[in-house]
Amino acid sequence: MSRPLRRTLAACAVLLLALTGCSSGGTDEPAAPAPGGDGTFPVTIEHAFGSTTIDRKPERVVALGYNEADFVMALGVQPVGEREVIGDFPYQQRPWQPQPPLGPTPQSLASATVPVEQIAALQPDIILGVYSFLDRATYDRLSQIAPTVAQPTEDGTNPATWDEQTRITGQALGLPQEADRVIAETRKKFDDVRAANPEFAGKGLSMDFVLEGSPTDLGTDDLRAQLFAGLGFTVRPDSRNLSLEQQGQLDNDVLVVIGRTKADALADPVFAAIPAVREGRVVYLGDFGTEFAGALGYSSPLSLGYAIDTVAPKLKDALAGRAPEL
Repeated sequence: MSRPLRRTLAACAVLLLALTGCSSGGTDEPAAPAPGGDGTFPVTIEHAFGSTTIDRKPERVVALGYNEADFVMALGVQPVGEREVIGDFPYQQRPWQPQPPLGPTPQSLASATVPVEQIAALQPDIILGVYSFLDRATYDRLSQIAPTVAQPTEDGTNPATWDEQTRITGQALGLPQEADRVIAETRKKFDDVRAANPEFAGKGLSMDFVLEGSPTDLGTDDLRAQLFAGLGFTVRPDSRNLSLEQQGQLDNDVLVVIGRTKADALADPVFAAIPAVREGRVVYLGDFGTEFAGALGYSSPLSLGYAIDTVAPKLKDALAGRAPEL
């Protein structure tokens, strides 16, 4: 299976979902503002298929990317449509959504394919697909409906990090100052947890992402691994697919496992023989239907705090050899 296809399936599996890039925590300096960065229009945003100019402040927003709705909501706007989740995760009841709701429940958009006609019927002012894996033909069709912002690269590699996606969303919606505020608050969450857990700093962490029985050692080119880098751990920069026989390469100061239960993982003799596993330095994060998996998949300013609160104490236990589970 090709890596881009596995990425798309993985995104669908978790969030839908979903849900890559390379920074996270709280150390990046804000990027220089793009044209329109003061909230004025028109604003032009560069992406995989060129650039999109937004002439006026959008009111009806379609969140086409797999995690897009969270970023729109984080800036105080309720989308009229959002990409649905494949699997058991109840995404429209995700606990980190703003309460009370910002508006009516967004209409669900099919996850496996882009429902162009359904999107057109929503009469959007803008279509946001910063984490959407759009192809050129679909982008061209959507652009006939409304200004459409696609992902940074055509194949989904080198995607926007959570803070970059927040900033892009703020520019597109005319809310750059709100985006900066949200980014600062989210970075403070990372900073506070790092300060409370100095033992995280510089420790090596491997993320074992198991999809349909096949393990991947996720790197910070995937959104989900960026959370751990943001907490101070050292995480490989690039994801790599592993065979079952290669699982020993996952050994590290701490190992996190998502996509299979502890019982299933330990029933695999190759996995069970990994030194970190034998010594209890592993966190079992469960399958893709958990709220944590959903929060990690969205990796948004809304969900990251929820995910951090869930996993930080378990990482502390794992470093002490206590092999916690969700």
